[in-house]
Amino acid sequence: MDVANSFHPRKLVIPSPMRLELDSWNKAIHSASERPSIRLFAYHLKQCDPKKCTALKLARFGLVKLLFKMRSIPARAINLNPFSEVAFSPADRLVAEEYGILAVDCSWMRSEEVFALNMRGKSRCLPYLIAVNPVNYGQVGKLSTAEALAAALYIIGYEDQAQRILSLWKWGTVFLETNREALDAYREAKDSTDVVNIQGGYMS
Repeated sequence: MDVANSFHPRKLVIPSPMRLELDSWNKAIHSASERPSIRLFAYHLKQCDPKKCTALKLARFGLVKLLFKMRSIPARAINLNPFSEVAFSPADRLVAEEYGILAVDCSWMRSEEVFALNMRGKSRCLPYLIAVNPVNYGQVGKLSTAEALAAALYIIGYEDQAQRILSLWKWGTVFLETNREALDAYREAKDSTDVVNIQGGYMS
C-alpha cells in the first residue's frame, strides 16, 4: 500500500482483502457497458491450489459458471485449448456471443493429458501472450483461467468485461499493460490466419 508523503502509524488503516476486492468490483461494475456480457464457463478439474485458483474466485463473484463434468461443457462454445491448431480471432466473436467461451482450469503440468481428451466445443488457441499471474509470471502462454478469458474477451472487442474480470487481482491491470500492444493488434485481425501472422512478429 502506498502512503503519500507523510506517514502516521496511528492514522494508517489497512483495508481487509475482501474490502479491496469489493471496492475494485464495484468500480468495474459502474464502468462496464450496458450491452450483454459474453457467457463464460470454466471446466474445473480440481488440480490446483484453491487459494490461488482464479476460476474459483471468478465463480464467487458470479463472473463464470463452474462445470465439474465433461458432459456439462456446452457443445458449441469456444473451447480455449492451448494445443489447438486454430488461433482464436475476432472471427470467433459471433460464436462467442451466441454460445459463450470455455476455459479449462487444470494444472499446466497435466495440460497435455487433459487436452488430449475429446472435449466438446469449438477448439481455439490463444495467440502469443505473456502471463503475469504469480504462479507463472513472465512465462509465454501459461495463462491463468482469468487471464485466458480476459484475453479472449479483449480480442473480440469486449474490453469492459475483460477489465471487470481482471479487476479482482492487483496484477490484473499489469496483464493488460504488458500485453496491450499485442492484444490491440490481434483485435484488428480478420481471422485465425491473420492472428498467426501477427503473433509471428512478437515471437521473433
